[in-house]
Amino acid sequence: SHQTHTTNIRLVTEADAGKGIWRERDYENIDGLITNVPGLTLVTFFADCVPLYFVDPVKKVIGLSHSGWRGTVHKMGKVTVEKMTEVYGTNPADVVAAVGPSICQDCYEVSEDVIAKFRDSFEKCHWQQLFYQKEEQREAGKYQLNLWKANELVLKEAGIPKEQIAVTNLCTHCNPNVLFSHRATGGKRGNLSAFLALK
Repeated sequence: SHQTHTTNIRLVTEADAGKGIWRERDYENIDGLITNVPGLTLVTFFADCVPLYFVDPVKKVIGLSHSGWRGTVHKMGKVTVEKMTEVYGTNPADVVAAVGPSICQDCYEVSEDVIAKFRDSFEKCHWQQLFYQKEEQREAGKYQLNLWKANELVLKEAGIPKEQIAVTNLCTHCNPNVLFSHRATGGKRGNLSAFLALK
């Protein structure tokens, strides 16, 4: 995919095989991919943002999405499940999902304007889990944001049972020796790839 922090989802078919890898990609602005084609591997890229994995073992459908703070505010995980439901008849209660390795809350400092968007998007009862402010951040209006918890809440809101959601404990920023991190390198990094395919 060619991520641009949207909630745009592309339905991937056999005709898309190899696009963006060994064939020219004829689409842009796509942050989520869904398919029901066995053997067709979905690939998305990251470097601190959150990879979201979706498997519907009943309808035999998968989804793979990129969710940075913008995607998370706009509930990319829920949008992906809704698209799987619309196109393939997925029942959200059947979906197994994962929030993949990405930046952890302790490493992810954001500004007041980002937090304002999260306050608009998430109920007040969740705010304490989603962000906190260190004493030294108050004057600058900075906060620590929990994308892992936010995406878990989005997936539950989409109708996926809590026991079918796996949430990472692996931070890209804390582990620059094994994972690329945009923040850890000041933008001088490669990309992490997420892969998902049906057998």
